[in-house]
Amino acid sequence: MLGINRKLQELEDNRILIKVGLVGAGQMGRGMVSQIENMVGMRVVITADIQIENVVHAYTKSGVADADIIKTDNPDEAAEAVRNGKVVATTDAQLVTTLTEVDVVVDATGVPDIGAKIAWDAILNKKHIVMLNVEADVTIGPLLKKMADASGVVYTGTAGDEPGAIMELYDFADALGFEVVALGKGKNNPLNLDANPDTAAEEAARKGASAKMLASFQDGTKTMVEMTAVANATGFLPDKPGMNGFVSDVKGLPEIFKLKEDGGQVGNKKIVEYINGIAPGVFAIVASEKDEVNHEMQYLSMGEGPNYVLYRPYHLTSLETPISIARAFIYNEATIAPWKGLQAETVTVAKTDLDEGQFLDSIGGFTVYGSILSAAEAKEQNALPMGLVDRNVQLKRAIKKGEIISYDDVVQTKESTIWRLRRMQDDTFAVKTAKPNPVKA
Repeated sequence: MLGINRKLQELEDNRILIKVGLVGAGQMGRGMVSQIENMVGMRVVITADIQIENVVHAYTKSGVADADIIKTDNPDEAAEAVRNGKVVATTDAQLVTTLTEVDVVVDATGVPDIGAKIAWDAILNKKHIVMLNVEADVTIGPLLKKMADASGVVYTGTAGDEPGAIMELYDFADALGFEVVALGKGKNNPLNLDANPDTAAEEAARKGASAKMLASFQDGTKTMVEMTAVANATGFLPDKPGMNGFVSDVKGLPEIFKLKEDGGQVGNKKIVEYINGIAPGVFAIVASEKDEVNHEMQYLSMGEGPNYVLYRPYHLTSLETPISIARAFIYNEATIAPWKGLQAETVTVAKTDLDEGQFLDSIGGFTVYGSILSAAEAKEQNALPMGLVDRNVQLKRAIKKGEIISYDDVVQTKESTIWRLRRMQDDTFAVKTAKPNPVKA
């Protein structure tokens, strides 16, 4: 992140513009558009949303004049508008991923299947892709990264989201040679596995938020997804299925993350975890075997050791996404990506008793929530990834509340992009890890 301001100014001085294409003009997308309008060297030149007035609103709230917003789904008109310094509002997401004038695509839809298609199309059109869609990333991110690498573009999660903010701490500590013991985030609200759009409606109305989105935070799905992304980036795993969910303030974290035999509360090192009581921050627990390092850490008021906490007390969600856009364009670097492959999985769990023949809904809905397992545990149980759940998935048998739903338990009544890509991912990496046949003499 250091020096990106100067690099962007250099682009501006040389009349070079990072041309951004955005899909999704909800709360996150609107915030990002306004933030980028304050910046140099970068602009959101085209935005797509199923409600085109959402796009117009995003641009006008950012200070773009009405006369400079061109509403069109026509590729030639869109290209001409961008070349003339105007911005494009469209309902066609594919126009964003195919437009020659776009350098970096951002997916801010929050819908796994839509995000899968956006990322796939962007990579095929040799554009960098920044995902604000962690649900899609944890489901098919390893495949998308492999595709992006082969295409010479960057596939990345975003700065500002908790996984990206955690990754900053991890990279800092790892580069300095610290032992990284644990990585985690604060949870904003108490875990309520029964939360649904109805139970979340009143609070959502007070906050001006989507009840479904709020329910996905309350039932823990979002937290599980975020820490799955961190696991796939670092190789760290949950200490136990679903993680522990300890309650603590920041000062108490070093003691918690001692091993149980040393008086702490965890069974393993190199784990991902969430904590009730430190939101909205993220943290890394670090240690060192070097006496002089420990002496210096104690002198710097970092605690008595052997564990120390690095804590970042904020994350600015999509307002920080421009940092990831710039890193991808300028340095060809990802903020966070599944460098370690599929290490963990957010699997699908019944939120209530479900009937044979019943259709599942989606993340933050009434029927299911997500829980993190290691990828090995998920594979052993043939567990259904949460990112594959939508209204076209039907149960083949009755499922009890709290039961993990497997692939064997469901039928897909309509094919989707994310299911196809997940099968491709499973096949690709199965082939990669398969043992070679013995060579015959």
